[in-house]
Amino acid sequence: MEQPNETGVRIYTPSPQFNFGQTPPPPPPPPPGSSAAAGRRRRAMANGFQKTLSKTSMLVNFLPTGTLLTFEMVLPSVYRKGECTGVTTFMIMVLLGICTMSCFFFHFTDSFRGADEKIYYGFATPWGLKVFKSLPPGVEVPKDERYKLGFTDFIHAMMSSMVFLAIAFSDHRVTNCLFPRHTNEMDEVMQSFPLMVGIVCSGLFLVFPNTRYGIGCLSA
Repeated sequence: MEQPNETGVRIYTPSPQFNFGQTPPPPPPPPPGSSAAAGRRRRAMANGFQKTLSKTSMLVNFLPTGTLLTFEMVLPSVYRKGECTGVTTFMIMVLLGICTMSCFFFHFTDSFRGADEKIYYGFATPWGLKVFKSLPPGVEVPKDERYKLGFTDFIHAMMSSMVFLAIAFSDHRVTNCLFPRHTNEMDEVMQSFPLMVGIVCSGLFLVFPNTRYGIGCLSA
């Protein structure tokens, strides 16, 4: 009995050949809205900081040293990712209040150089300068009239507070949280408001010159 011849077909799959000279394909682009949004947020924060300094560089001279720097350093940590929640708005208001009070308070301080060549700071009162710490033997507080509290001290304190608020509200991070429904109106106002405050305060400082060297000012 003859056995039938079985004919089979074998299919060979060739192994992939690697071309080592060929550059690998680039990785797929990140999904839209992730890195682009983060980049836009960083650029917006940087532009806001630069615009604030450029508009108000003249006004910094009316503020105690370090007040604006402290505000610009603390504000990014409060603003965080740009979400104006209730806590963020409250923290910005607290920061504005502290910095404004420091500008107001520091204009009532003054200093003098004692006989030991050290500088002593105090608070101006209607009766003279009240030094913050006890004086060593041989050092006396000057009895000059310039160390007594006067009307010009309140003018300088009010002007310094106005200047700081003008600078602070020039930052879009502050206006976006405090006035979320009036962003466009606040942007238009802040285009000219810091300049107007600078002109008015410059004229008042010429009429009422500052003679104190308190905390945050040049030493006596």
